[in-house]
Amino acid sequence: MDIKATPTHGIPAALTQAGIRCWADKAYQGAGGTVRIPYRGRWGKLSTGQRAVNASHAKIRAIGEQAMATLKSWRLLRKLRCGTTRVNTIVKAVLALQLAAH
Repeated sequence: MDIKATPTHGIPAALTQAGIRCWADKAYQGAGGTVRIPYRGRWGKLSTGQRAVNASHAKIRAIGEQAMATLKSWRLLRKLRCGTTRVNTIVKAVLALQLAAH
């Protein structure tokens, strides 16, 4: 996503209307709505509370980043030529198999 494209396509408004929270990086400053952004500034200049919020924010974002890295590593998804409904079903099946293997 691009911060300049998000308002054009109404993404922050759609997230807010649906009640979906989104944890973004500092580049999305000013996105508004339910888009959560960490405090800006150097770690040493932030208050203890702001540092705690940023640390929590980073932990939440890490889960999403790891999930995206896993999806990108699945070579199967690069070759799919089907609709989004079928892709969702395939991703759920592959994820279930991967979780069962671990």
